Amino acid sequence: QVQLVESGGGSVQPGGSLRLSCVASRRFFSTRLMGWYRQAPGKERELVATISTGGLTKYVDSVKGRFTISRDNAKNTLYLQMNSLKPEDTAIYYCNAKMWDNSEYWGQGTQVTVSS
Repeated sequence: QVQLVESGGGSVQPGGSLRLSCVASRRFFSTRLMGWYRQAPGKERELVATISTGGLTKYVDSVKGRFTISRDNAKNTLYLQMNSLKPEDTAIYYCNAKMWDNSEYWGQGTQVTVSS
């Protein structure tokens, strides 16, 4: 069992920045892939960014150049630095962990609102 706890969400004006954090209850070496997803009202949950155990990152096209995913293995913490935020980035952001045994875990989500 892995518990994931997100923090760092909030309200920000367009063009602003936020940094999301996700603390895992298990050491990162047991995770195959970690990522951030988001779900806007009335829309399906979508993948935002992932980072592998080896540090390989991938992003959805809409956030490339604005968001950066990173991990601190010593702190068992996953981050998502979000810059140049747009109203369309408004969503609940979820942390996800995929384990080597193919099990999968989700955090409870943190709200990000971008509005003037």
